Amino acid sequence: MEGTLFPNRPAFPVPTTKPSSNPNHNRLKFNTSSLPLPPLIPLNQQQQSANSFPLDSLLQHLLHISAPVKSSLTSSHVVPSHNQDSLSAHFRKDDAVSLGTAGGNDAGSLDFLPLKCKLLLDSILEQPVSNSHSFFDSVKSELLREIDLMSLLKGLDISGSSEKAILLFEWVVVNLDASNSDKLDNQIIELMVKILGRESQHSVTSKLFDVIPYKDFTLDVRAWTTILHAYSRSGKYDKAIALFDFMKGRSLNPTLVTYNVMLDVYGKKGRSWNKILDLLDEMKSVGLEFDEFTCSTVLSACGREGLLEEAKSFFDELKLSGYIPGTVTYNSLLQVYGKAGIYNEALSVLREMEEKNCPPDSVTYNELVAAYVRAGFQDEGAAFIETMAQKGIMPNAITYTTVIDAYGKAGKEDRALSLFRQMKESGCVPNVCTYNSILGMLGKKSRVDDMMEIISDMKSNGCKPNRVTWNTMLVMCGNKGMQKYVNRVFQEMKNCGFEPDRDTFNTLISAYGRCGSEISASKMHEEMIKAGFSPCITTYNALLNALARRGDWRASESVVLDLRNKGFKPNETTYCLMIQSYSKGGNIRGIERIAKEIYDGHIFPSWMLLRTLVLANFKCRSLVGMERAFQEFLKNGYKPDLVLFNSMLSIFSRNRMYDRAQDMIHFIRENGLKPDLVTYNSLMDMYARAGDCWKAQEVLNGLLEGNGRPDLVSYNTVIKGFCRQGLMQEAMRTLTEMTNRGIRPCIVTYNTFVAGFSARGFFQEVDEVISYMIEDNCRPNELTYTTIVDGFCKAKKYKDAMEFVSRIKEKDGLYGEESMQRLVSRIRENMES
Repeated sequence: MEGTLFPNRPAFPVPTTKPSSNPNHNRLKFNTSSLPLPPLIPLNQQQQSANSFPLDSLLQHLLHISAPVKSSLTSSHVVPSHNQDSLSAHFRKDDAVSLGTAGGNDAGSLDFLPLKCKLLLDSILEQPVSNSHSFFDSVKSELLREIDLMSLLKGLDISGSSEKAILLFEWVVVNLDASNSDKLDNQIIELMVKILGRESQHSVTSKLFDVIPYKDFTLDVRAWTTILHAYSRSGKYDKAIALFDFMKGRSLNPTLVTYNVMLDVYGKKGRSWNKILDLLDEMKSVGLEFDEFTCSTVLSACGREGLLEEAKSFFDELKLSGYIPGTVTYNSLLQVYGKAGIYNEALSVLREMEEKNCPPDSVTYNELVAAYVRAGFQDEGAAFIETMAQKGIMPNAITYTTVIDAYGKAGKEDRALSLFRQMKESGCVPNVCTYNSILGMLGKKSRVDDMMEIISDMKSNGCKPNRVTWNTMLVMCGNKGMQKYVNRVFQEMKNCGFEPDRDTFNTLISAYGRCGSEISASKMHEEMIKAGFSPCITTYNALLNALARRGDWRASESVVLDLRNKGFKPNETTYCLMIQSYSKGGNIRGIERIAKEIYDGHIFPSWMLLRTLVLANFKCRSLVGMERAFQEFLKNGYKPDLVLFNSMLSIFSRNRMYDRAQDMIHFIRENGLKPDLVTYNSLMDMYARAGDCWKAQEVLNGLLEGNGRPDLVSYNTVIKGFCRQGLMQEAMRTLTEMTNRGIRPCIVTYNTFVAGFSARGFFQEVDEVISYMIEDNCRPNELTYTTIVDGFCKAKKYKDAMEFVSRIKEKDGLYGEESMQRLVSRIRENMES
């Protein structure tokens, strides 16, 4: 296979000659006078540095722009949502018509109100929203026993104060008892359901009807459908299904909108493709024709679960039945391919739209952009922004956010921030999703100052944090040892009125898992079920994430078996997490099983899945598996990122496949990528392993000249190259340069010197290294002493080896007796061989 990827491979660099030796150059030795160490950071400062996190400052910024919500039942501020789906828009349109005529000839007039009711209405309107509950408490008797509640609620709505109508309705529901339970009747329930639906207050609706015994009321189909939709939007899918069955049991005929809502319920619930097909058959049997909401909802369900074949089959059957897809339906199909990163199929959908004279809109291009970035083509996705403008379609916040998010996930934070600035300069106003994406990417890199700037920018643009913003903060705190921060953020989130939804619980499960707190993760899973939220594939993936981090692949397999038994289909994330779990647990056979399913066509080979497969094989040092996965990655037309190139470069270097390593260097340049520190370290390692230590030094010098910042790995690699060639003074010179830059040696550094000196019989220098290590509070380990003993044995100095072992306790009193005996046995084995 060597050389097949790139026929125009550059030649391997000719080894440079070493500098001429200087006889007057002072010999460097391992002692603190000639080789002083950088000051050691006290342990308490190290712990403080590792554990400190400026959460207080971040939370203060976030709390400053968050409006706490005070409500008896709900966590959502009662204002119309500006980010609703197509079904929500459909509800608002219908309810605007029905409520606009609700008062008959009195619509817009308050003449129908009795005088006492009118006076109370005026008093409520005079109150600030924040004082509403206190006022209701002060007139409790009137509200619950004397006033016509239906007229008062309708009057508040007609007066343009639907917010106070909802607050009053909530207050009444909480304060009703057995003596006045008849205060709520069918008319009131229907009126409030319509108002709540029109204002898109899904969370409020679902929580209210968790309390109200709605089955005691006789409502029309539209009202029941609104409650169904609220349950769907709130993630309470089982309750929605139970209500739908209840409706049909009452011989109510579901409308097209009702069926569309239920398609959405099953689509979001997951594992329900057969249920969706049953609903579609039921719709046909009662003579209902599919509309664009129907088609787009079904295709969106396919996109969520990666059902590519099912989506294509459904779309083809639609066209065969004579249905002419519109822009919304085409966009939903594009979304299916976009989520999978199949940009060539997405382009074919665009061509079909153009052939059918179906005009693409901003959503069309947004889905195309998503397809490109999911395949690793972030720059090409960004280029679509210019294409859209040329076609007269202005990029919107979703367009920019899609690319910004992709840059962030690819580790290109500065590119993402640059595009964010371009977005604002173009006049496109960022929305809360944009800010959430940027906060998430900055949080991963702990760029707290930049996060504070973004939160300040949110404030200046009048953009309030939402539940996702708080979920993003929870994700950021999900690292080992940061459980207390997760608890703190979660508490502040609830203080601001954001009760956890299913996504929050999934985020908490994942965050606690990453913190290493499996008990808390398990507890959140139980709390989620108690709160009425059904576990979904994301929930299972959150559990898998916690297990994958510790490499518990057996427990991970049990989770996958459970989700399959529950009817869920593993998605891309599930397979990626299983691969990571096998990799962390060193189970190469498990990785190979999933790889075979991918190569045999049973699992779709997405960009993320193949990338994960390459990296997992790299961690397991499986050259064959890694090469196969990388070939598949390229065959599918995906664009590798720098992490993949660095991994391939490293594995080829480790296996002394220097020509193939050069291929990777050439490929990095061809793709216009800028090498990072990992690239430079891999290059140094390649030359050090090839015996060209001076070339490794040259790479290190080039990194320094380019204002790069070599790390401990960089210097250890160059030191290793010199030590392997016996150039111990050059290795010492490199060590001096390293310590002068404030980098302290580690056990790897010292063991490299021990190996270099021992291999050449310089045992006096070995003793100097051991003394220096102990003085540096870096105790020799078993490898250190084994290397020294092997050096003595190689030189046939068995007696000296025994004397060395007998003196170990003099310098290293903590070295164990069992370890000493193993060294003695090693010497005897060498003597006898």
